[in-house]
Amino acid sequence: MESKDLEALKPDALSPIATLAKAVNVGVSKAGMRPGRMFISAMLAGAFIAFGGMYFCVFLGDPSIPFAAQRVVGGICFCLGLVLVVCTGAELFTGNSLMVCSLVEKKISVGGLLKNWIIVWLGNLAGSLVAVALIYLAATPALGGGGVGEAMVSVAAGKVALPPATIFFKAIMCNVFVCLAVWVAYSSRTVVDKVAGVLLPISAFVAAGFEHCVANMFFLPTGLILNSTGVGAEGLVTLSGVLTNLGIATLGNVVGGMIVGLAFWAINRAAKSDK
Repeated sequence: MESKDLEALKPDALSPIATLAKAVNVGVSKAGMRPGRMFISAMLAGAFIAFGGMYFCVFLGDPSIPFAAQRVVGGICFCLGLVLVVCTGAELFTGNSLMVCSLVEKKISVGGLLKNWIIVWLGNLAGSLVAVALIYLAATPALGGGGVGEAMVSVAAGKVALPPATIFFKAIMCNVFVCLAVWVAYSSRTVVDKVAGVLLPISAFVAAGFEHCVANMFFLPTGLILNSTGVGAEGLVTLSGVLTNLGIATLGNVVGGMIVGLAFWAINRAAKSDK
């Protein structure tokens, strides 16, 4: 058996330095991906995150569940989205903030980084909107005597009502947790490791009510459609509120992801130079 085969069979996670090397190589691969393939992969990731959002709202559709249970179990339900992303290799905008590691290692250009981020963001949006349409046409909001639809509007209304500064800092915190989960997934050797590594960071950000721009590509359009068709009080979710939230959350997510990427790059690059 070759040495690379023996390496793949090791049960332990990659070392921190090896994880950084993997993150850099993944970023190079992402930057070099053909635009069409990148966009389709991003559409899948957008749909996957929407599926997690749907699962979250189905659980929230029972208003009798205590708040703490709603947040913790609902957060675990939402993990479905990132589990699908990391296990299939789909392109997720928030996780791709870690491409900054490849940039500071001078393996990719600023242009290559921005091309990926723009195409993936648009692909995530397209995939999310397709999922919104399918979930709406499948009458999922009608579950629980309409309780799921009311939960969807309530989630969206809470997000658009936030002050801009709050959205920004919630978005920073969100992508700190998301990128920590993705970093753990990079260090993992098996599907089980990836799933286990995703659960706590992602359920934590959902429980804390942080802002994830790709998740909001599902929550906000769904809430807008349902609210415009009579679910909840009139005007709870507006188009201007949706656009404002998505714009600010996107910027905050980039900052949060770069914090994680640059921190791990700095400490592990320093550790490598110490050897």
